[in-house]
Amino acid sequence: MKLRKERWLQKIESVKLAKQKQKAEAKRKATPVVGDMQPLMEALPELSDLTTGGRGRKPPRSHGKGKAEPTDFCLMKQAQKHQLLEEEVARFHEVITNPGYRANPLMAISEHLSRRLRQEEEGKPL
Repeated sequence: MKLRKERWLQKIESVKLAKQKQKAEAKRKATPVVGDMQPLMEALPELSDLTTGGRGRKPPRSHGKGKAEPTDFCLMKQAQKHQLLEEEVARFHEVITNPGYRANPLMAISEHLSRRLRQEEEGKPL
């Protein structure tokens, strides 16, 4: 009876793992533009392996701002999420208190979108 119970529990666990793997793969495939990166990550060597093979040289440092912040909300750290949410709340309050928005919300939104599209076509960042 104990063996049967153990086999049954193992079978249930394997089904759960299979479902989790399917769900994770579906989530990765749903990622816009990129798709499923897991097979690529498994095929490529680790960065640490590549850097140790370079006879102790340090990789060249870029003099930028450091790491770029992730744009995907689920990849952000908790502090980044909190900061982003605070910024969005502040922006939302600005929009609500805008007299042009209060007078005609639909017109204000359409004007903003048309300006934004023109800026993107010209290649200018906001």
